Amino acid sequence: MENEEDFDVRWAALRQDFKKKFGKKPDLNTILFLIGIQELGQGAREFTKEEKQDLMHIATCKLLSLSGFYELEGTDQDGWPHWKSIKQLPACNLKEQERMLKWHALEYFDQMS
Repeated sequence: MENEEDFDVRWAALRQDFKKKFGKKPDLNTILFLIGIQELGQGAREFTKEEKQDLMHIATCKLLSLSGFYELEGTDQDGWPHWKSIKQLPACNLKEQERMLKWHALEYFDQMS
């Protein structure tokens, strides 16, 4: 497990990479949204507010699947992925949840490169 300083450096570098590509440094929610779009696989387009929430849910499930918390069940007729919970998440506070998602986001992008 990496220490806090290494983690913070890697997270800052990921955000900086996105700034170079998109002109803005994204927060965690924006990164979740972008992962959701990637996982949906239908390209960038206008999304409704509900679809944006669904995209963030897809991303969260995808990231947590890296630790075996979720499993892809399949896709619906519109091509949207559906996930099922296969083990309970550990009890943790909001800061710990955010760190877990950030850590998995780093892992997700490491696997893509």
